Amino acid sequence: MELQEGDKVDLIIGVRSALGYSVLINESYEGLIYENEVFSDLEEGMKTVGYIKKIREDEKIDVSLTPQGFRNVIDNDVDTLLKKLEDKGVLLLTDKSSPESIKFHLQMSKKAFKRAVGNLYKQRKIQIFDDRIELIKK
Repeated sequence: MELQEGDKVDLIIGVRSALGYSVLINESYEGLIYENEVFSDLEEGMKTVGYIKKIREDEKIDVSLTPQGFRNVIDNDVDTLLKKLEDKGVLLLTDKSSPESIKFHLQMSKKAFKRAVGNLYKQRKIQIFDDRIELIKK
């Protein structure tokens, strides 16, 4: 198998199951995107780009729709949050918001949201209130 963990690959979305979505990788290999890692609408037959997350000993392949590695994931989530704040100025989400609400508004997990908020806060780009997050105007 010439695939390696972290590789960017072409995907064709297959059937949805209880675990997630089966995918065809580079028109040659079968893989799986886990349900809890899908933050956008996927349809059978849809073509998209993904990343090899893990190649297991039984040669089954776990796939992600986002680049792997802490820095890649954080940068992507920070960009998403920053873009939303630049558009609206305020987000009525906090660390107390439900995972469903965060997923609905930002298409990311609560964990990713909290990491991105922490990163932007450390950069002094946002203010955190009890009921909202605001972009700091310069």
